[in-house]
Amino acid sequence: MNIGNAYIQSGKYNSALKELLQAKKLGKPNPRVHYSLAVSYYYGKGLNQLAIAELKKAVNLDTDYSEAYNFLGVIYSSMEKWDQAIEAFEKALSNILYDTPAYAHYNMGWAYYKKGDYGSALKQYELALVQDPDTVDLPLLEKNMGIVLLAQGRTADALKHLQKSIALMPSLAESHYWLGRCYIEQKNLEKAEAAFQQVMKLAPDTEWAEKSRGKIEELSALK
Repeated sequence: MNIGNAYIQSGKYNSALKELLQAKKLGKPNPRVHYSLAVSYYYGKGLNQLAIAELKKAVNLDTDYSEAYNFLGVIYSSMEKWDQAIEAFEKALSNILYDTPAYAHYNMGWAYYKKGDYGSALKQYELALVQDPDTVDLPLLEKNMGIVLLAQGRTADALKHLQKSIALMPSLAESHYWLGRCYIEQKNLEKAEAAFQQVMKLAPDTEWAEKSRGKIEELSALK
């Protein structure tokens, strides 16, 4: 198991699987082995169903295994199964001894956003911030709060969170994109175009650059 986890840390998922499957064969049922197998299946092979099956085995063996529930929710979110994801995150948070509840709140916030429940999304992001105010993921948290607030039509509030996200991580291209969207709502087309240009500079070969090019074309048609 330890060798398998070491391979996971170095990104060698195929080697990790070989070791973890051997650990599963040799040892007694161990929820940690099932969790690590799920990591290898999901990140190394893109095998969602096998990863889900391993995580279900993990939580059957340890009903308080919050990390496994959180990971299960992450996989369901990647499959756009938002209700199942939220249920998994709630189970992760039901364990009062969960060491990192901010992760589950953060992940659940995105699931609620994708469901269109913006109020619940903001509540989860606020809880994540309370649980871990010094999180290294604060730029992402601020970005997502900005996205939700923009969806609610609260453009000025969204702008503040996106600007904070950029101040914390200037290279975060997605935050610049949403900043541009805020400026469009405020009819500040010059600043909007500058934000989209910054996206293309920071991340030229990404979906955010492609979206930004489209927005710049739209802005050009308005001039």
